[in-house]
Amino acid sequence: MVNYLHSLRRRRRKRLADQHPLRPRDQRVAVIGLGRFGISLANELMHRGWDVLGIDTDARLVQKYSDALTHAAVGDCTDAEVLRQLGVHEFTSVVVAIGDSLEASILVSSNLLEVEVPNIWAKAVSRQHGQILERLGVHHVVLPEHEMGERVAHLVTGRMLDFIEFDDDYALVKTVAPDVITGMPLGRSQVRSKYGITVVGIKRPGEDFTYATADTVVEKSDVLVVTGKTHAVEGFAELS
Repeated sequence: MVNYLHSLRRRRRKRLADQHPLRPRDQRVAVIGLGRFGISLANELMHRGWDVLGIDTDARLVQKYSDALTHAAVGDCTDAEVLRQLGVHEFTSVVVAIGDSLEASILVSSNLLEVEVPNIWAKAVSRQHGQILERLGVHHVVLPEHEMGERVAHLVTGRMLDFIEFDDDYALVKTVAPDVITGMPLGRSQVRSKYGITVVGIKRPGEDFTYATADTVVEKSDVLVVTGKTHAVEGFAELS
């Protein structure tokens, strides 16, 4: 099964790399838990051209979504050996979307931390649950009542610090300033004509957010708030 999974991933990555030549080839995501939040997130990740391995203990859910994902597998990831067999330890990003068992969520997150997965996102069913996950060392804790799967997908896949999309395909994003516009005033960098976005705010380390003007000089490590069409702000954030 594991060899088949690796083979399937390689074929899928090659096909998607042809469709998305700018996407790094090694970016894959495992989503553990295929409930409403997990499948919403997984579908958005697939839409953005990523490889997605969906895992759930419920065989009916795995069967239901098997055609929609790169691969779907039945497995109890509270067992560290199951994680290893499925190759989850090789992923750079894993989302723990388990919502029906606090114990399972904590055990799975602990297993992922043990094998040093670089980016772990975990769904919390309450703020107390979130605090426990944070104390464990989970890198990103999500409260689904505040975070929709589509929005979290943008944060998982991109370099955005925050993302808000409006109904008319218009978005507001917080992201680290890319090198291509640092060391010069915003007016001279021509971000509107080159990238189709507007920088509306800027935050320097140790300072508060301020409004950005054409004369604002962007420095390395500045955090920007930008607006524009969703595809434009997504592309701009990927420059950082």
